[in-house]
Order: sequence, then structure tokens, then C-alpha cells
Amino acid sequence: MKQIFIAGAGLSSASLIEYLLKQSTIYDWKVIVGDYDISLAQQRINGHQNGQAISFDVFDQEQRNDAIRQADIVISMLPASMHIILAEDCVIQAVDMVTASYVSDDIAALNERAIEKGVILLNETGLDPGIDHMSAKKVIDDIQSKGGKLNLFKSFCGGLVSKKYDTNPWNYKFTWNPRNVVLAGQQTAQFKRNGMLKYIPYNKLFSRLEDVYVDGEGHFESYANRDSLSYKYLYGLDDTPTILRGTLRRPGFCKAWDVFVQLGMTDDSFEMHNLDEMTWRDFTNSFLIYDNIKTVEEKLQTYLSLDDKILEKLVWLGIFSDDKIGLSKGSPAHILQHLLQSKWSLEKGDKDVIVMQHIFEYILDGKPYRLTSSLVVEGKDTINTAMSMTVGLPVAIATELILNKKISLKGVQIPVHSEIYTPILEKLKAYGIDFHEKIINQS
Repeated sequence: MKQIFIAGAGLSSASLIEYLLKQSTIYDWKVIVGDYDISLAQQRINGHQNGQAISFDVFDQEQRNDAIRQADIVISMLPASMHIILAEDCVIQAVDMVTASYVSDDIAALNERAIEKGVILLNETGLDPGIDHMSAKKVIDDIQSKGGKLNLFKSFCGGLVSKKYDTNPWNYKFTWNPRNVVLAGQQTAQFKRNGMLKYIPYNKLFSRLEDVYVDGEGHFESYANRDSLSYKYLYGLDDTPTILRGTLRRPGFCKAWDVFVQLGMTDDSFEMHNLDEMTWRDFTNSFLIYDNIKTVEEKLQTYLSLDDKILEKLVWLGIFSDDKIGLSKGSPAHILQHLLQSKWSLEKGDKDVIVMQHIFEYILDGKPYRLTSSLVVEGKDTINTAMSMTVGLPVAIATELILNKKISLKGVQIPVHSEIYTPILEKLKAYGIDFHEKIINQS
């Protein structure tokens, strides 16, 4: 009986664990789920005969090594900074490993040792990064195999609340780590447009937007991701004049979010004082000029010239209220996150939606074409979310392929090779994760 060890039983692991438990009855696998909170691991296993829940502390070296030693493959669903702890021991013990996170410098440095040990460390196999790589590279490889030359590649992705459950003026609810949402974009965005390198600093990121239209979902606005330039190497697009990746939000979100950026409320570099007695109005006022005559609203309006729609969002959120913050300490970003989680959490019965779209413009046989490849996935509930499905299922399928020796690559890898992306994309279709392509001849 082959053994799978999954470290971490958070929200993104739900669909992953369910898939592997289902497959375990076919392939005679044992699925062990370890989490610091054993009750969470038990919840994910849900009494399955081939499952086992254990209390797991990744910093406990003896326990960590025992778990890896007994496993045929390890899946890390821990925070990204902890993957290296497992990865180093996996290489030492010659055990394959899969994660959904970006390849860190520390993990990249394990490549030669992993190859020597005959081990694959497969990373970036979730949604973004993951499905974005696989779906984009599939189209790029197809165009280039026919002799086509790409002039433009744009890729957009957003985790949002489904329109039917969109009940607040921000048109947004948390579908993944709230901290990552609050801190998003805090490094300069880099991309290429018509052969020119372009940079957008953080203080301008949410005001320089791109309109994106997705069939069936309507219009979105997109702000540029931190680094689009590395994808020219990952995807073989060195000579492509335009390369841009961005994050999708419903129209109007970004300009309202920019208020927090301009005020400094997303700053995570220092802790604020005297929070115990501070109200949300006090919190907002602390970022504005001193004026003992004007109201907080008037000072903010003078500073940023807000329109009625933006003001409506801010009032609804409660940043002018006289309610106590309810924290004893925290950075501005932590405090803002505390407020947003009380307002933007998915409610019982809510469903989320993942929207992804790639745009390709290319020349083939002397004719110009525009191809859009779009994905829309709605979640089932607040546990089996679209985010959980699109992060967890590709990881699970990759694990299945490695265990069944359908992937021969070794070393540190991401899913940009046909050997990996072709079978994963094909299997994802059975779960409604299927891209729809539209090609327009622009001549």
C-alpha cells in the first residue's frame, strides 16, 4: 500500500484530500493528513477507511522525518515559507514532493541534489500559479508548433464571490488568505508593452487599470501583477513585445481600495499604539492632517476627492464608525484586515467563483489572430469552494500521476511541460475546470 503524506489541512486542501481518498480505493493508497490542529485533519479525513489524521508540527524534526520516511510522496499545503523544511528532508530521504506555491530560491537550490536522488519537487501546481501555467503553455506550445509568432500575451485571474451572492457595494468577499489580499501589490509591477519595459509603483498600481471582458461574467478591471517579465523565460516568449499578467476585480473596487493605499492603511511595517480605546473613526483620522474643525469625512474628501460610489463603499465598511476596533496591537494592515474579515467573509450558503482569461495575439501563415482562453468555475459551498477546487485538484492529480509513474521528470519542476500539463488539464475537465477558446481572424 503506497502512502501519501499531506502536511496542512487548511481550506485549500479540502478538494485535494477528497480526491485522493476517492482514488485511494482504486489504487490501494493510504492518505495521512497532518495538521497542528488534529481536529481539522480529522474533519478532512471524515472517517474514510484509507485515511488517517495526525497531529503534526513541521518544526518537530523527529516527527517530520518519520512522516516523510513512511511516505511514497509528500504534499505540502503549509504556508509557502515552510515548504523548504519538508523539501530538504524529502531530498535527503529520496521522497517526491508536490506543492501549490511558487518556487522559492531555497527550493530552486535543491535542483541538482533532487536529480541525483531521482526525486521530483513539483511546485506551482495550484491555480495561480498552476492552472495558469498549464493552460497558457498549452496554447503557446500549440501556436509555436504550427510556426506562429506571438506578439501579445496577457493573463488575468481573480478569486471573487459569485454574482448571485454578491451582496455588498465592494462586490468582493474573501475567497483566499485575507492577509495576501491586504498586502497585494506592495512591490513595483513590471511588464512589457509593445516592446517597452513598463513599471508601476505601488502608489499608482490601483489607479492604472485595464478593462477585461469575460463571456458570461461581464466586465472586470485588472491591476498589474508584481512580475510579468519572468514569464517570457518560463513560457518561451523572449521575443514577444507585450507580456502582462494581472488580478481581476469587479469594476469600482480598485479605486476604492486605492484610498487605503494612499492613506497608508496597508502598511505592515510598524505597530500602532493605544489601540484599546481607539474607534474606527479614530483609526481613519490618524492618517489625516490635524484639523479640529473639519470632520473626518471632510478631511478625507479634501485629501482624495472621493466620488459618491467610493464614499458609499467606505461608509458601508465602517471606517467612520464610533465602534471600538477591538484589538490591543497591530500594524495598520493587520487592523484593516481585522475590519475587512468582519465584512467580507463568505456567509453560509455563499459560493465563490474563479475567473481566468488568457489573451494571445499572433501571426500564423501571414495572418493575424486573436485567441482568448477563458475559465469560469463556481464553488459548491463554503468548504468546497472554487478556490479549493482549483488549487487542490491539480495538486491531487499531479500526485496521482507521479505515484503511477506517468511523470518522469526529476528535480525542481513547474507544470510547463506537456508531460505534466496535458494529463492534468484533461482530468480537470471532469470537474468543470475547462477552458473555452475563441479565435478571431483580425485581417
